[in-house]
Amino acid sequence: MRTRTTLKLATALLLASASCVNAQQKALTSYVNTFIGTAPMNDPKILGYELPKDWRSWAGLTFPGSSLPNAMVQLSPITQYGSGAGYQYEDDTIIGFTHTNKGHWNLCNVPLMPVTGKGNKFASHFSHQKESAAPGFYQVYLDDYKVKVSLTSTLRTGFHRYEFDDTKDRSVFFDLAHANNRVKDWKIEQVGNALQGYQNVGETIYFYAVINTKVDSLEKHNEGQRDGYALAHISNGSKGPVEVKIGLSFTSVANAKLNLEQELGNKTFEQVRTDAGNIWENTLSKIQVKGGEEKDKRMFYSSLYRSLLWPCLRSDVNGEYTDVKGQVIKGDFRYYTEPSLWDTYRNKDVLLGLMFPKVTTDVIKSLEDHGDKTGFIPTFFHGDHAASSIAGAYLRGITDFNIKDVYALLLRNANLEGGTRPFISEYIKNGYIAEPEQPNPNVETKGKASVSKTLEYSYDDYSVAQLSKALGDTANYRILMARSKNYKNVFDKSTNFMRGRQPNGEWIKNFNPQYPYYEYMFREANAWQVSFFAPHDMPGLIELYGGKKKFEAKLDSLFTVPWNPEYKARNVETMVGQYCQGNQPDHEAPFAYYFVGKPEKSQKMLDHILKNLYGIGKEGLELSGMDDAGEMSSWYVLTSLGLYTFSATDPEYLVTVPLFDEVKWTTSNGKVLTIKKPGKGRALKDIKVNGKSIKGYFVSHDLFKTGGTVEVVTR
Repeated sequence: MRTRTTLKLATALLLASASCVNAQQKALTSYVNTFIGTAPMNDPKILGYELPKDWRSWAGLTFPGSSLPNAMVQLSPITQYGSGAGYQYEDDTIIGFTHTNKGHWNLCNVPLMPVTGKGNKFASHFSHQKESAAPGFYQVYLDDYKVKVSLTSTLRTGFHRYEFDDTKDRSVFFDLAHANNRVKDWKIEQVGNALQGYQNVGETIYFYAVINTKVDSLEKHNEGQRDGYALAHISNGSKGPVEVKIGLSFTSVANAKLNLEQELGNKTFEQVRTDAGNIWENTLSKIQVKGGEEKDKRMFYSSLYRSLLWPCLRSDVNGEYTDVKGQVIKGDFRYYTEPSLWDTYRNKDVLLGLMFPKVTTDVIKSLEDHGDKTGFIPTFFHGDHAASSIAGAYLRGITDFNIKDVYALLLRNANLEGGTRPFISEYIKNGYIAEPEQPNPNVETKGKASVSKTLEYSYDDYSVAQLSKALGDTANYRILMARSKNYKNVFDKSTNFMRGRQPNGEWIKNFNPQYPYYEYMFREANAWQVSFFAPHDMPGLIELYGGKKKFEAKLDSLFTVPWNPEYKARNVETMVGQYCQGNQPDHEAPFAYYFVGKPEKSQKMLDHILKNLYGIGKEGLELSGMDDAGEMSSWYVLTSLGLYTFSATDPEYLVTVPLFDEVKWTTSNGKVLTIKKPGKGRALKDIKVNGKSIKGYFVSHDLFKTGGTVEVVTR
C-alpha cells in the first residue's frame, strides 16, 4: 500500500512539475505586436527622400484590432477614413470601430462607437498608454466619453464591451454613412434590443446586433444619406458593461443573425477572447523557433500573424455567399475574397498553402466560381498571377478542386482579349507590349505599364505552362514556354535595362532608368527595379547581361547607385541604392546573387533588410513598405526561416541562412520539418538534407510532405 501511495505521489509531483514548466514557456501570441505597421515611415535616410508637407508614407498600413485567420470580421479602431487600414498610430482621436479591414484603401465597414451626452461630435481622444492589443483582442480608453472599450471576435461576428464611468446618457453610435469606400446607401432599424440593417458600398454588408441592456430608442438622422447617422440610446442607470454582439453577412440580415446565433450565442466576452487567443496560439505554434534575438522572434511571430489575415471569408455558417454576379449561392466550400495577387503570389499565397491547404483549396474554388461566371479567373491590380498561385498550389499537392476547368480558364486568361490580361493580343503577336512615347512624363503618368506587363505575362505564361506539362497538354506547354521568353524582347542591350518600346518597335527615347513611374513603362517602379525580374529563367536573364560577371556587377550597382532624393513617388519608397524594399516589383532581386554562385552577397543584403527595415523607428512599429495583405510580412517570415519561394510556381525553396538556430515546422499532414543552423556565421557554406550535402541551393517541397532536416552550414 505504501508503495502504491508513494507512486501516486511521485506521479502527481511529476505532473505538477511538467505543468509548471509548460506554464513558464512563453506564449507565442505574446511575441505578436499587432501595432507593427501602424506607424508611418519618416526617416529620409530610409525612405530615400524628404517627405513633402502633409504626406504620410505608404509604409505599413496595417490595423491593430481583433481578427481570426482569414476571418470575415476584422474588428479594429479607425482614426481616419480613407487612410489605408483606417488606423494611424500618430493620430490621437478615434472615430469608430469598424468590422472589416485589409491593410489597403478599402473596407472599414459598419462603424460603431460608444458615446455619452448629447450633440453630434462622435469622436474621442485616446492615448497609447491606455491602449493594448493581442491576437483576437483590442482595448482602449476613450478619454472624452470616459469609457473603456474592449473588442474580440469570431470568424463572422464581433463582440464589443463598453465599460462607462457614468451610466447616464449612453448611446451606441452607428456611423453607417462612412467607410473607406464611398457609401451609396445604408439602413438601420430596431427590433427589440436588436439593431439590424446594411451598408452599401458597391457590395452590401448586412449586420444584426444585439445589446445586452435595454435600448430606449433608435434615433436616426438622414437615413441612407452621406451626412446621416444613427444613435441607439441605452437606458439610464443599468449596471455593468454594455455589450454589443454583432453578426455580419454579405448575403442578408437573416444570415447575419444566424452567424451571430451560431458563433456567439450565449458565450461571454472572456470565453470568446480566450477562444480567439487559443486559435492564434495553435496556429503560431506550427512553426517554433529557437535562438535569435528577442526582436527577431517578435518580428517573426508578428509577421506570421499578419501573413494569415487575408484573403477573408465571405460565406455564412449555412454556406451561402454572394457571387460576382450578385446572386446568393449555397456552396459546398467556403467562399473567400480574391487574394491581393499582384503582391501575394510571390510568397504569401505559398505560405498560406503550407499552413492552411484547405483555405487555399477554397480560395481556388472561389476564383473558379468567379471565372465560371465571367469567363476569366480574376487578377488583382496587375498581371495574371492567379496563374502562379494556382499552379504552385497544384504542383505542391493541393489538388482537391476541378483542375481541368480551372486550367481551361487560365488558358482563356492567357489568350483572349477583354479579360484578365489587357493588350494580350498585342503581346502574343509581337512578343511584347508597346506604348507611345510621352513627352513630359512624371511619377503619376498613366500608361500601359508595357514593360511590367511584358515581364509579368512572361512569368504567368511559364506558370500556366507548368500546369500544361502536369496535365499532359504538350501543345500548349510548348507555346507557353516559348512565350515565357518574351521578357527578353524588352531588354535593351545598349543600356542593360528593361526598357519601353514604341509601337514602331523602337525604344522609347526619353529614358531615365532611375525615374519611377506609376503606370508608364513600369508599374510602381523604375527600370532598375524591374530589370532583374525573370524568376523562371535566371540563366536566360544572366545571359542577356553578358554572363555572370557582368550580371553580378549590374546587381552590385542596384544596391549601391544612390537614390535621387528629388524623385518622390509615395508608392516607391524605402531604398537601398536603387533597390526598393517598400514595394514588390524587385523583391526577388536580393536573392539573385545565388545564380552567380555568390550566396554570401545575397545574405549580406537579406540580413540588412531583415534587421534594419522591419520593426523600426522610435516605437519599433514601422515597416519598410505597405504590408499589402501580408506580402511584406510573408517575405520576412520565409526569409527569416531560410526558405524562400524564388519562383513561387515551382515546388521548391531557395535556402538562405535563417535568423534562428533551429526551426521546427509542423506541416499540414503532421510531419516535422527541422531547419538547423549550428554555426554563428552568416555566409552560406553548405546545405545538408537529412545529413547529405546537396548540389545547388534549392530543396524540394517533398520535405513538407515527408518531414526531414535541412542543415544550413555557415562560415
